[in-house]
Amino acid sequence: MILYEGRPQSADDRTERELGAYDFLDALGISYGRIDHAPAMTMAVCEEINRALEATICKNLFLTNRQGTAFYLLMMPGDKPFKTKDLSAQLGTARLSFGPPDKMEQLLHTAPGSASVLGLMHDKEQAVQLVIDKEVLAGAFFGCHPLVNTSSLRISTADLVEKILPATGHLPVVVDLPREEIL
Repeated sequence: MILYEGRPQSADDRTERELGAYDFLDALGISYGRIDHAPAMTMAVCEEINRALEATICKNLFLTNRQGTAFYLLMMPGDKPFKTKDLSAQLGTARLSFGPPDKMEQLLHTAPGSASVLGLMHDKEQAVQLVIDKEVLAGAFFGCHPLVNTSSLRISTADLVEKILPATGHLPVVVDLPREEIL
């Protein structure tokens, strides 16, 4: 896998959605590395990408409450197990489940398997609450998709906090999700 700097030289075979993510990052003056790859639908596939990016690959989960009235985008390390009861307890909300794909498309302009913090640039109404596991913030870099799962980006965590989030207007809730203890 080759780590390129910045956006692709050609827009051929790139979607408007992906190019919009690059436009957003470029407008903010954010440097980023990029790896192009086959669709990455699972965290297992992302392990090789993780090694090439040398960043915390994030599991990005689009979630909703039982009533379907509140929506969350959870960024957590890809190798950390997700247990809804742990997150629900920290957020003080009743049972969470995966949000419907049509709502993800409407609010974040992306589809399951491609969820990304960059989708928040489309959430002008602040309908989605960003939730970040503290381990993501502890790393120097994090990895995410540019709203498509055929490329992965390496972005500095400082740029996330200092540029991306202020540009989207989203204030994150920071959680501390437990890791499984190995006995």
